[in-house]
Amino acid sequence: MKQSVRKLFLTMLAAGIAVVGYSRDGSAQKPLKPGSNDELRAAYATSQDIAEGKRVAAASCAGCHGIDGISRAKDTPHIAGQRPGYMYMELRVYQSGGRGNTPMNNSVRFLSDDALVKVAAYYASLDSAPPAPKNTKRATAKRDPLATGKAAAAGCGGCHGENGISSVPGMPSLVGFDPKYFVAAINAYKNGQRKHDMMKTLVSAISGKELESIALFYAMQKPAKAKTPSPGDQTAGKAAASACASCHGEGGVSTGSAPSLAGQDAQYFASAMKEYKNGSRADQTMKGPAASVDDTAIKNMGAYYASQTPQPAKFRKPLTTEELAQRCDRCHGVDGNSTDPRSPALAAQRADYLETVMRAYRKGDRRSTAMTAMLDNVSDEAIEELAAHYSRQKARTVVYVPLPSK
Repeated sequence: MKQSVRKLFLTMLAAGIAVVGYSRDGSAQKPLKPGSNDELRAAYATSQDIAEGKRVAAASCAGCHGIDGISRAKDTPHIAGQRPGYMYMELRVYQSGGRGNTPMNNSVRFLSDDALVKVAAYYASLDSAPPAPKNTKRATAKRDPLATGKAAAAGCGGCHGENGISSVPGMPSLVGFDPKYFVAAINAYKNGQRKHDMMKTLVSAISGKELESIALFYAMQKPAKAKTPSPGDQTAGKAAASACASCHGEGGVSTGSAPSLAGQDAQYFASAMKEYKNGSRADQTMKGPAASVDDTAIKNMGAYYASQTPQPAKFRKPLTTEELAQRCDRCHGVDGNSTDPRSPALAAQRADYLETVMRAYRKGDRRSTAMTAMLDNVSDEAIEELAAHYSRQKARTVVYVPLPSK
């Protein structure tokens, strides 16, 4: 926005003339009216408020975010053109310690509420950062986690079968598991919670992204029984396994976080149970149940579960970047251009900052029930692509002013 245009907007702000927000098709959107909520005060600041906010910004914010609100530091967000109500609320959260002990706490700790309102209004009045340049190679490549997972899992096929259905006695089938369980199981081999030297060596070089893709690949395969012998008394095994159903489901088909056992290789099942008994697998949940059954019962249970028909894993399928962005746009506006002063704009934001924040919400380090649920099943790779998507969008300026009362 040109300086003369900004002055016109500020004049309109002071005069109390309504200016409506941006919409994708150019049509006017219904302007937001000021309410009693404290967070909306920053949205209706005067030109004098904004000038005072600039002085606060120079003293407390410019060192990291720049006096122009355009960050040059990794993981530090652009705040020029950011929605004023959102900035004010975030400053209050930092001031109260709600984001933990960070440099931001010290920056805003002694600022008055009036100063927070005005500095939020100041940065909201600035031109937004330009969009990030498109990475042509990354922009044209379509994320295909299944293909990535299949390629990464190629080395597993020799033992576990091409599509994760075992034909080698003692080797587990890998199909039918929730991806989260699969990732946790492999990480248990990595960190020694499951003691198995060969597996630890094999999986040590697998990155987090590769592991997520492998887990998804196997979860998406059509399950089938292991092609291995299953000696034992299936009828006796069914009776012995009755206590397992509360976690692993009837017939070994889990509907929760515990792994499905239906169709699993019987010899592998027996080995795993014995490892839980002797502590080779450190799992307090399984240690007690495994200790309560003898080797004969374990053999029979393995035969029973091997005879059961496995079912596809029930989990939320990953969304494409476009599908994820459509969900985000519901709150953050078309292409990340929020028209609600209390919802942050994402357009032209630093990608590294967006990645950090989304991971923090997913992990729960940043508390938001809605955001944690939204990102629960989103992989690191998808987060990176979503962040890159919004960083490349053109930021649109939105000005909020109160309408004169009738």
